[in-house]
Amino acid sequence: MITKRIIPCLDVRDGRVVKGVNFEGLRDVSSPVALAEYYSDCGADELVFYDITASSDGRKLFTEILTETAGKVFIPLTVGGGINTVEDFDRVLKCGADKVSVNSGAIRNPDLIYEAAKRYGDQCVVLSADIKRVNGEFRVFAKGGRVDTGLEAISWIRRAVENGAGEIVVNSIDTDGVKGGFDLEMLRAVCDAVKVPVIASGGAGKISDFIDLFESVPGVDAGLAASIFHFGEVKIADLKAEMKKNGIPTRI
Repeated sequence: MITKRIIPCLDVRDGRVVKGVNFEGLRDVSSPVALAEYYSDCGADELVFYDITASSDGRKLFTEILTETAGKVFIPLTVGGGINTVEDFDRVLKCGADKVSVNSGAIRNPDLIYEAAKRYGDQCVVLSADIKRVNGEFRVFAKGGRVDTGLEAISWIRRAVENGAGEIVVNSIDTDGVKGGFDLEMLRAVCDAVKVPVIASGGAGKISDFIDLFESVPGVDAGLAASIFHFGEVKIADLKAEMKKNGIPTRI
């Protein structure tokens, strides 16, 4: 049986890890280099590094801090933020990333996913979808959750997978930072639509939220969280011990 992954997320702005609620009210947490090294050592299965203002600022992702972070990590590293061209994929991979996450860049140019997958392989291309309910519809947002694209989320995700996205990160804006549990309804809809790995993001507040996630939506491959790990509210070793106790396959 495939093990379920636990993935801390580093939201980086101006070279520092930050965290907010519903994508707003950001506060400083720590150095991405220090946090990456900590998570690599304490049992995280993978790590995600997002330069969260690269797209909205219209600039390229910071490469110096990424290269330093990648040098401290001995688990798979996914990197996103300001990814708009195949050349951006190349640059980030050369900095030490294992996978590249694309969001706003793919919305502007859907062919980017196909072109990157053709050059680097499906396993390297991750679609990160920031999704919020608008009038009862799952809607895709861009630029760090600031702009409603008008795209219906499930059809957009399905299209991305057909173009070569090998993994999907589902970021629920409605539950982000609220710590009331993952958006199970949204995640079920995505898992029913595609057959590639799906990572749940947004809403984790305690260990039982991960247990509920994996038991309620068995199609989900991983749980991603930020603040509960950053501030020590949940320790990865304790989370994995509880997962094992509940019969959820995990790497200890």
